[in-house]
Amino acid sequence: MPLNEPLIRRREAAISAELQAAALPEALKRIYANRGITHPAELSLTLDQLHPPQQLKGIAEAAELLADAVEGDGRVLVVGDFDADGATSSAMAVSVLRQIGLREVAYLVPNRFEFGYGLTPEIVELAAAQMPDLIVTVDNGISSVEGVAAAQAMGISVLVTDHHLPGEQLPSAEVIVNPNQPDCAFPSKALAGVGVMFYVLSALRAELRRRGWFDGEGPPEPNLGDALDLVALGTVADVVPLDRNNRILVAAGLARIRSGRARPGIEALFEVAGKDHRQATASDLGFIVGPRLNAAGRLDDMSIGIECLLAESSMEARECADKLHRLNRERRDIEQSMEQDALEQLASLEFDSSAPPFAMVLFEPSWHQGVIGILASRVRERVHRPTVIFADVGEDMLKGSGRSIAGLHLRDALDLVATRYPGLLCKFGGHAMAAGLTLAKDDLQRFTQALEVAVAEMLNHVPPQAIEDSDGALSAGDLGLSLAELLSAGGPWGQHFPEPTFDGLFDVRQQRIVGEKHLKLTLAAQGVEIDAIAFNVDVVDWQASPAKQIHALYRLDVNEYRGERNPQLIIQSFWLSGANASAD
Repeated sequence: MPLNEPLIRRREAAISAELQAAALPEALKRIYANRGITHPAELSLTLDQLHPPQQLKGIAEAAELLADAVEGDGRVLVVGDFDADGATSSAMAVSVLRQIGLREVAYLVPNRFEFGYGLTPEIVELAAAQMPDLIVTVDNGISSVEGVAAAQAMGISVLVTDHHLPGEQLPSAEVIVNPNQPDCAFPSKALAGVGVMFYVLSALRAELRRRGWFDGEGPPEPNLGDALDLVALGTVADVVPLDRNNRILVAAGLARIRSGRARPGIEALFEVAGKDHRQATASDLGFIVGPRLNAAGRLDDMSIGIECLLAESSMEARECADKLHRLNRERRDIEQSMEQDALEQLASLEFDSSAPPFAMVLFEPSWHQGVIGILASRVRERVHRPTVIFADVGEDMLKGSGRSIAGLHLRDALDLVATRYPGLLCKFGGHAMAAGLTLAKDDLQRFTQALEVAVAEMLNHVPPQAIEDSDGALSAGDLGLSLAELLSAGGPWGQHFPEPTFDGLFDVRQQRIVGEKHLKLTLAAQGVEIDAIAFNVDVVDWQASPAKQIHALYRLDVNEYRGERNPQLIIQSFWLSGANASAD
């Protein structure tokens, strides 16, 4: 249970005259205004409106470096990250470079449990066995100062493509392409790693075209539109802000997927999940396809995911997708067991209601290090506190993964702890909302106390209040299939361009538990009845005191069943008589 009840904050942006004049339902105008849209033209998401590649610092040099490798028949090794962004970036780089005519191109994704993140000297040593002329990092490398130096000492050139924030020192790579590096004028700082690589490959194609590479008997010029399904998947799965540039990329990728032009691996991932790719949404990429891809990196080897995305036949893709589906089920089972352990720990803690904790730190020796980030998110959602979850990684060391709340920069909090207690943290890094660290097992209690003090100070000793944003109430006329379909098609929705949510009072007409822990409802408001579902409710609590009326925070969705399409409310949270009964 949250330590304090969330507040509903209704978005109330003014609708511009231009948007008001648009031929859109009033509810949709309000929703777009709440997301910063002031003119209907901003809703146009055609590829010709993308920011041009030339604005990316280092991209011309990157294109030349890669073109030289192509013309010189060089050996290129792509070094990726072990998440969905890294997998899609790696698959796209390898597949496009092969199409262009590079004969010797391979990929390497470090095992997260053995090597950790980024181009480390250990990874370079592993890479050197393949004798590459050029290492291309995707979705990593901007902090790999030592790794780049190690590669160059072996005579291996390095092209860094990344999107993460740089540290005080940049690596000495031959070329760096990263919209967040100093002095880069690229307007969209929100590109995912896969978006950066898409731009690099676009620039490479232009450079090879200029050199006449595609003339005569050479390979045909690749259509980079074929890679947009990967760009959409990696961008959404990495939860980067969907600014307009990213929304253009995601919209184009989703269009390919819906039209049956996605690569076999992505269609297979939809298929094993029991979802129709022809109805694909950004939410499906984030919650259906992305987790199955990520499961490989969390529990096993991300190369399974990359091979799925590189598969050229449906049979090969389905075989890989089946493996990923099984890994995801295993991940989910592990996660559920860990979450139950965490809930029991939370229930055993006694909080002083007048002085609740400012941070939450939990540890259980049996927890899997590949899943602690997910668990940190789950606990953070429940208690609305910055949360760090630890796993035992052997040799009396703990690995922690943290998730934060709005208004608290978690990496800065860890930095404050490290400054005050030198040597307490063996290693740490991250950003505002997510961070990781390692420390000695014996130092766990000291860290817990130090983090509590640091977070309390950073929040000025004011306990954080959970806030749920809403686009307001919907009228009876809006609670129908027409608006539900418009909302489904009106995105893509995602980070910083959130899916529309509404709130309102409803009478509960019918109720039943389905799938053991989901609540199926028939609700009524303003003379209209509508189906609704709340996932993962506290069944025991609900059955002990079923509600006759609820205040719900919800999404208006389309439920397709046996060929019929009907409106349905997806309940995110609900409250009974002022008391929270969250269904998160």
